[in-house]
Amino acid sequence: MENIKTITKNKKAYFEYFVIESYEAGIELSGTEVKSLRAGGVNLKEAWCSIDEGELYIKQMHISPYEKGNIFNKPPMRNRKLLMHKKEIMKLLGTVKQEGYALVPLSVYFKGSLVKVQVGLCKGKKNYDKRETAAKRDAKRTIERTIKEQNR
Repeated sequence: MENIKTITKNKKAYFEYFVIESYEAGIELSGTEVKSLRAGGVNLKEAWCSIDEGELYIKQMHISPYEKGNIFNKPPMRNRKLLMHKKEIMKLLGTVKQEGYALVPLSVYFKGSLVKVQVGLCKGKKNYDKRETAAKRDAKRTIERTIKEQNR
């Protein structure tokens, strides 16, 4: 079994979207970006994925510049290529063209020494769905709190 270390998760994606399917993709990074990821300098909140000319890209993902880096540091908000098989990308392209579907990065993690991105095929939630999710979360919290108080 390979060593998996989660760097960051996109909690906002689970609140904003229903995750239909998830895919694992590699990501094309420079050396200083990988060092910055090891330090935890990444933000996925506003990130999204798109398919341009048969290639899958992640956009608006912020990787902080490596503080000990030099001229080799890349811009923090640049578009980065995601590495997947062509058949998977074409399947995703066909699905995303349907109304209401989006490709959203769900998490970034190390799998061994490789950096991987979990990309979710998502459908947007309406406001009432978001309220329902928040209500379920609050109900679960109150149930756990009462159980904890009864066990004392």
